[in-house]
Amino acid sequence: MSIARSRVTPRAQRRGDRGGDPLDGLVNLFDLGIVLAVAFLLAALQSVNLTDLLTQSNVTILRTEPNSQTLIVKEGDEIRTVRLSKKTITGSGRRVGEVFRLADGRLVYVEGKATATP
Repeated sequence: MSIARSRVTPRAQRRGDRGGDPLDGLVNLFDLGIVLAVAFLLAALQSVNLTDLLTQSNVTILRTEPNSQTLIVKEGDEIRTVRLSKKTITGSGRRVGEVFRLADGRLVYVEGKATATP
């Protein structure tokens, strides 16, 4: 009974390892995770119609919920939210303009004394 021995030839010793580093695959998975995270973020923004926050520099969005309204204002790189309430405020002052609702639902603010009628 003889035991077969394998021998490494000098030619095989000069060749590099073709298998590569097994951890290289993890780097590719990390890159894939980043791409998927950005894709899910864009999908979430698209589902609530907020993609204008990423693409335009000045945006105002009014979100109406059953009990409240929220105003989202983006000016340049700054984003702020304002919660609107149904409280009535009283005081004294002077008229500064008028607001008109157009046929398509947009609101137009006209400063000063407006002569147009809605």
